[in-house]
Amino acid sequence: MRNTLPLAGINVVDFGQYIAGPAVAMILADLGANVVHIDPLCGPMWDDPANAVLNRNKLCIELDLKTSEGREKALCLCATADIIIENFRPGKLQGLGIDFESLRQADPRLITLSVPGFASNDTLRREWKATEAIISATSGVYADMGFNRLLMGCNPSFSPLALGSAYATTLASSAVSLALYAREKSGRGDHIEVPIASALMEGLSYNSIVIEGLPERYATMREHEIARRREHGLEMDVTYEELQEFLDPFFRTYECKDGRFFYVVCPSHRNHAKRCLQVAGLYDELVDEGLPDVEDLYLPIAEWDGETSIGVYPLPKKWADIIAEKMKRAFVAKTSEEWGQIFGEHGIPGAPHRSTQEWMGNPHNVESGLTVTVNDENYGEMKQPGPFVWFEGMGEELCDVSPRQYGDFNDAKYLFSFRSEPTLNIASLDQEQGQQDDNNPLWLDGVRVLDLTNVIAGPHSTGFLARFGAKVTKLDPTKSLYDPLIGVLFSFLSNCGKESLLMDMLTDQGKTIFEELVKESDVVVINAPERQVEALGLSDARLKAINPNVIFCRLDCFGGPKRGEKTDYIGYDDIIQANSGIMSRFGGAQTPEEHAHIGTLDVNCGFAGGLSIAVALYHRERTGQALRARTSLSSISNLAQIKYSHEYASRGPFNEPSGREALGYHSLSHIYPTSDGWLYLDASEKDFVTFELLKHFRGVSVCNETERKALIANALRKQTCDYWINTFCELDIGAAEIKSIEWLRDKYSRKSDGKVGSDLGSYAFSVYEDHPSGLETTTVDHYSIRPSHAGIIALKPTERFGTSSREVLSRLSLSDDAIQALINTGVVSEGWSDAFIPN
Repeated sequence: MRNTLPLAGINVVDFGQYIAGPAVAMILADLGANVVHIDPLCGPMWDDPANAVLNRNKLCIELDLKTSEGREKALCLCATADIIIENFRPGKLQGLGIDFESLRQADPRLITLSVPGFASNDTLRREWKATEAIISATSGVYADMGFNRLLMGCNPSFSPLALGSAYATTLASSAVSLALYAREKSGRGDHIEVPIASALMEGLSYNSIVIEGLPERYATMREHEIARRREHGLEMDVTYEELQEFLDPFFRTYECKDGRFFYVVCPSHRNHAKRCLQVAGLYDELVDEGLPDVEDLYLPIAEWDGETSIGVYPLPKKWADIIAEKMKRAFVAKTSEEWGQIFGEHGIPGAPHRSTQEWMGNPHNVESGLTVTVNDENYGEMKQPGPFVWFEGMGEELCDVSPRQYGDFNDAKYLFSFRSEPTLNIASLDQEQGQQDDNNPLWLDGVRVLDLTNVIAGPHSTGFLARFGAKVTKLDPTKSLYDPLIGVLFSFLSNCGKESLLMDMLTDQGKTIFEELVKESDVVVINAPERQVEALGLSDARLKAINPNVIFCRLDCFGGPKRGEKTDYIGYDDIIQANSGIMSRFGGAQTPEEHAHIGTLDVNCGFAGGLSIAVALYHRERTGQALRARTSLSSISNLAQIKYSHEYASRGPFNEPSGREALGYHSLSHIYPTSDGWLYLDASEKDFVTFELLKHFRGVSVCNETERKALIANALRKQTCDYWINTFCELDIGAAEIKSIEWLRDKYSRKSDGKVGSDLGSYAFSVYEDHPSGLETTTVDHYSIRPSHAGIIALKPTERFGTSSREVLSRLSLSDDAIQALINTGVVSEGWSDAFIPN
């Protein structure tokens, strides 16, 4: 029944190798597209079991593009394609005779996608051997591992997660889906470039943002300790055990009765923190001891009616220590699984730490379709991630995953014979319009989005759409449940370009206004568990009664294509990091540690939400059917761990590099000091012959692993990073100096100029000296998606919550007097506080 899926009849030629290119094509195949994956005659360039996941639902063939016969066959398939994907260095595929520009001239409906490691206009790096590790090293990943690693003196650090490819996959999949949607209306395709380095920087946006003059109340205990040590010239040598005492009690790991660990993640939310203390049997005890409860956290601290409150992040050290000691004693009374069930059933964010192997076999994942079973020709019965985005009512079809099929050119021609023609033909359209070409049209021009989301993932899904021309109305309650750190500071990145309305949509008057907003909207988006949908009036029946054409998108934590035992559990990025094995891999099984990058999963879940909406818009344009689109943090965790999120009977142990001592995969792919910095060398045994040409490395091929590491380390210490980068790049061996995000920001920032920065290479940041907050702010540009034909908007900085309340209601034909009455009665508000950021 895959011919009923949204992308059925779309033909895709996948020239991709390694992760990003094949992963984009995998997502399109999962959604019903006909995908032919082309390998060289020697097989995949990356020989790994992950290929069984990346190439599922595809037909895999081998062609030698270096021969005229191979090129002709490839070009024959390209002639009947809707989308062509490659992720090589700029110009490489063209050099093999597959020229995207010529193909698009022959068929203007064609959509072509390039996913290079570094941007094609990055003259310094475009020719580098851009492996995942090289991109990470260059982009600040290994130098900016957060406050924990800084305090423990672990700098640089290593992570085996393919974050760059994960972010590029969702961004590129979204881009081609939006291009498909636009093609249905215009008849014209596009060429799109998504550099992995640029996608990675967008994913790390919370690590790269700088807000000058931020009030003291937002500094954590870890930041205070870092400042103290720097002031007194003390080493950063905190042990893992000592580090725990600098963590907020509502944002840390606790040991349980079974000797396993549980991660509590409920700071910044008054209700979640209170429920946590209640189920732990501590709330009344703490109240008796004088725990304050500030009524309005959006007042300046000087006006508070107490020194702190639950629901404040960060807590002052006095109360953090008191609460943490009590919680440590409470958690050892039950097992980690017992706590998981208690937290889940009481609506509290928290989860047991588990390994990726446990995650893949978790009963909830299997039941919900987050994990599916595929009978692969090479590996037999294989657990793989389920679909990364899905649509309500299509769960069974989407979870019916076919293993990769092997065939030949004739099989591919037959598969592509099931192509669906675009609604509009560009040739006839040009005749009707006198061949007028819209200059840089916006893919989502005219699309209206109603945004009911909060924190990171949800707001990023709608903010992502705004850059393509969507008009986004951000609807929040008149009183925030989150403290200003989460409620306001996170919005600096996620609410750019949106109009803000504060309204209580559960009042009678609020319900009426909400219905008017739904009537004008193409898309309504929320991040919430399923159990909240009916209570908020977001059921399919109610929304369709208001607006039959509205698309509804929901993001959540544990959701999958089908229901499971944890479907209604709430949670955040950090919870899935703990539950899916990311924290155990990053910090070590006995010393689990949050992956250092804020929004590791959240931001990408937002991009995936944008992807699901893009596909739903395409489907509605083609069929008239408005779908209910879905994704979750759990599914995106599988994408972040795509190299490891699979299991089969003969699979070896899950023993990829983990913990703070890991500095790479092995001696040839490793972090090493040079005479003036740190270098990531990313080579393999295939490079032994080349290594032996260099006098510094003679004998490297006959050394054991320990000897080889010592030989390489000794050689690299004798020269500078630049010397080694030049030497290795000439030999086409991956090498890069480990740069910090601060270094990149200093070098590639400019005063905001109303442009998205895609013309500046792989890195681009904007400085907003006149930010609406009154604080100079530097952020990474929205620049990773680079269409040749369509345009991208440089979004305006986030406005203060409630700024547009009157304007939105006026658009709905409410009079000034009616609006003022709503404000007077508290149904509508023009702000959570007088200041943009309370001090």
